Amino acid sequence: MLHYWIGDFFIDLSRNQITHHNTSQTLAPKALAVLTYLAERQGKVISQDELLDSVWAGTVVSPNTLQRSIAQLRKALGDDGKTQVLIKTHAKKGYSLECEVRTEKETVEMTSVDTTPVETSATALAAGHEPVSTTAKAPVRWGTAFIALCVVFMVGFHYFSSSKPVHISVSEIRALTASDYKESSGSYSPDGKFIVFSRYSDELCINHIWAKNIETQEEFQLTKNLRAYGAHSFSNDGSRLAFITQEECDKPITQKMCYQLVSLDFAQALNAPQSPTVLMECKNSEIRKPIWLNNNDIALLQKRSDAWQLIRYSVTQGESTPLYDMPGGSINDFDVSSDGNKIALTGFHNDGHYYIEMLTPQGEVVSSHLIEYPANVAQHRLIYPNFSPMANQLIFSTGRRLFTVTQQGKVAEISLPLVQPIGVPVVHPQGRKMLAIKGYYDSDVVLGVLDNVANATTQSGQNDQHDVYNVLHRSNVAEDSATFAPDKGLIAYVSERSGDPQIWLTDGNKTWQLSNFAMDSQVSGLKWANQGNRILVNVNRTLVRISLDAKVDTLTFDHPIEQLFQWDSLSNTALAHIRINGIVKLALLDLNLLSVQVLLDSQVVWADRGADGQVVYMDKMHRFWQLSSLEAQHLDTLEEQGSRKRFVIKNGALYGINEALQLWSYQLDSEEFAIIGDAPSNVDYLTDVNATHVLMDIKLSSRKEVVELVLRD
Repeated sequence: MLHYWIGDFFIDLSRNQITHHNTSQTLAPKALAVLTYLAERQGKVISQDELLDSVWAGTVVSPNTLQRSIAQLRKALGDDGKTQVLIKTHAKKGYSLECEVRTEKETVEMTSVDTTPVETSATALAAGHEPVSTTAKAPVRWGTAFIALCVVFMVGFHYFSSSKPVHISVSEIRALTASDYKESSGSYSPDGKFIVFSRYSDELCINHIWAKNIETQEEFQLTKNLRAYGAHSFSNDGSRLAFITQEECDKPITQKMCYQLVSLDFAQALNAPQSPTVLMECKNSEIRKPIWLNNNDIALLQKRSDAWQLIRYSVTQGESTPLYDMPGGSINDFDVSSDGNKIALTGFHNDGHYYIEMLTPQGEVVSSHLIEYPANVAQHRLIYPNFSPMANQLIFSTGRRLFTVTQQGKVAEISLPLVQPIGVPVVHPQGRKMLAIKGYYDSDVVLGVLDNVANATTQSGQNDQHDVYNVLHRSNVAEDSATFAPDKGLIAYVSERSGDPQIWLTDGNKTWQLSNFAMDSQVSGLKWANQGNRILVNVNRTLVRISLDAKVDTLTFDHPIEQLFQWDSLSNTALAHIRINGIVKLALLDLNLLSVQVLLDSQVVWADRGADGQVVYMDKMHRFWQLSSLEAQHLDTLEEQGSRKRFVIKNGALYGINEALQLWSYQLDSEEFAIIGDAPSNVDYLTDVNATHVLMDIKLSSRKEVVELVLRD
């Protein structure tokens, strides 16, 4: 039986839901299978062994697994567990269901009885609506027709009402960790007793994975060696963790970094830190975000030809297979429901639009809908959603705000403004709490005189440049992306000192805010006009021109702008990363015609364009290439000089920072190369150079902690 009643609880196995009055709860299929087995034998005592053999046939599980399912059922049915009104425990014997069980057929036959409630069909009741009552004495065929009309009405009502998102109310935010380190990727163990998170070393930019017992507050270091570990996922039984590690390839071919899918025995790691077991290694593609499915398979994203696809890795067979590709586009993010029966993903189709899709664990599409952005969310905002405690609702963060998104793509804000940004919440197994990462990032802009950098001497092995580089205007928030105004004596930079990323100006003495972007805006590049009278900014993946009197002009392209590299206001063209059908490409933008010329069909690490129109880019191997009309030319002199610290082109010269943290210059015409001097030891990026000075971002601190959001009943 797919649909039946237990008292006034409606069980819909096709949806894995229990509905009571107007509230539906989604449960794990195994838990509902236990309930159904008991319901089919209502009033009889069923042993633990019989339930385990029937529901988990062919699978070795402990009695604790059954006990967890019983606990979930009691909670969903409002059963105390102590009084045990519905599901009764018989000591050393088993369980029984002590309540009337009615099938859908039985409820329909009751319609001919005077003053008896007519309970609608499974479809309507699964939507969470009250049973319909009638006092009319009518033949069964009229009652059946009336039910049919009610079903049509109820289904229609559910369809239209489901488009209105349900808000989640948060009553409390409390810290679960409190250290001087940067922590990320918090998640619960399946039994809810532990949280697991990454704890970073700011100096080395690598991390350990830690666990914390929520009840005792005891912490455990799970990994033996510091490495670059990514987000982790528990197997359904809580015995293993899966995550991604990355490190420089021994023999790089197409990319600097190699990626490994690894696993860790959780119980062993609680006793002593462990070295993870390698399951799969990728030397020519990227992988990220593994999530365990409800079997011995792991779903994860793999990047091939600059498009992300969903793949499945079988731990048993030791091989990976494709699971799902966005039609002609690229997946952005995905999540798996707690019962393992649904996969939600966001991404771009070949029509260039952003979708949310629901899949089965086998990769079959259940639904596909355009995401409808409300006015308070930027139109090109990428959404990274997790399943929420509410049925058919996912939750995501834009920084200081949380939102829900339905499986039909409807977005609504959760009323919870935050002082500090918060990451995407992860739901507790019992659904009444969520984990998130909250904190701040502190960076400054430093200014250095090129002659001083060249003449500076440091003690051997220290690389301390405090006397050479001066902080522009100190704050305790993120400040970056500084650039010189041509012949104006001004510097523009991005600062969060007013709460959100805004464009600020300084003349060396005073500083003031120029822009007034909306809350949670994202800024990815700003460039001065050749005359120094305006600034072009990439804000929320849209180009905006701002004049010095704060007048704003928005340029609307058909595609999201991912990163602004350069702007020539004389020809009114710009070099940028754009996203076409989900694929990031290097392109030249015509700001007059709002047209796009793709220069490279792939994403680069960084790019810039000189005043003469020469384009130079750095690939994933940190090699430098110069574009020409025929093909890209490799700049052999700059072999081993590339890094993620970026580079700039000024006055026919290319400036960069290598892995040894040395600032260098390269004349594009004469091919003359020179080491200028040392960069600060905590340098993040090189952002601009003029005839006498250099601007850089430095990282000071990053304090992030795991917090718990307690949901209001």
